[in-house]
Amino acid sequence: MAKRISPQEARDLVASQGYVHVDVRSVQEFEGGHPEGAYNVPFMEVGPAGMAPNADFVAVMAKVFPKDAKLVLGCLSGNRSARACAALEAAGFTALTDQRAGWGGAKDQFGRVIEPGWSGAGLPSAAGPDPERGYSALKRR
Repeated sequence: MAKRISPQEARDLVASQGYVHVDVRSVQEFEGGHPEGAYNVPFMEVGPAGMAPNADFVAVMAKVFPKDAKLVLGCLSGNRSARACAALEAAGFTALTDQRAGWGGAKDQFGRVIEPGWSGAGLPSAAGPDPERGYSALKRR
């Protein structure tokens, strides 16, 4: 099982230990704001019936990253990234870390933020499409 870490710990791993941040939110969510330098490979995609699993998630990840790549996965609140880590572990990825609290923060049952996410922690961020690290570019590799 992947270790779960705070947004600041995720930033530190990326900045000083050679980890890569992979944002597993939808393309639209990623373009609205994401950790600076992150790759976008959605675990779930927006479809006509709402969010649905991305059938190409593991295949795209395997095409872009070696199975021993040091990866930090993040999403909006920490739920999708935990599931994405489990799917990648089942596919043989070995150096996964899950960023709890995601981009928007972990919330209690009343919707109150109980742990700030990447955005709320004021960590380096970017917005808009990324021509090299966005999902459409990664699918073409």
